[in-house]
Amino acid sequence: QVKLVESGGGSVQAGGSLKLSCNNVGTIQTSYCTAWFRQVPGKEREGVAAMTTSFSGQMNREYAAFAKGRFIISQDKVKNSLYLDLGSLEPDDTAMYYCAVQLPSPTCRWWSLTPGDYHFWGQGTQVTVFS
Repeated sequence: QVKLVESGGGSVQAGGSLKLSCNNVGTIQTSYCTAWFRQVPGKEREGVAAMTTSFSGQMNREYAAFAKGRFIISQDKVKNSLYLDLGSLEPDDTAMYYCAVQLPSPTCRWWSLTPGDYHFWGQGTQVTVFS
């Protein structure tokens, strides 16, 4: 059973940083494809970053254009956790951030930033950036 619990959100001034955590991801086996999404009320949920680690240990990451160079996604398999380091935050980054996992499969779509490809979701953690 996969249960996702996010933490680390908060209020931060523009230019600041936060580190989001997604814990209790069942067991992050190397076949899991994981990702972070965000959503603002009244708008569709959008992908932020995705990641998987192959059985050989190769890590693959995909970022949305707005996240490149500012955000970093990472996994800790020992702690069964997923992280998102948010840097150079801007007011437009204000949103509820969610972690998500696809059904375990060696052929999961690791690059996907499409919400419909993910099967397990956390409850979200709020990030507010003020100017």
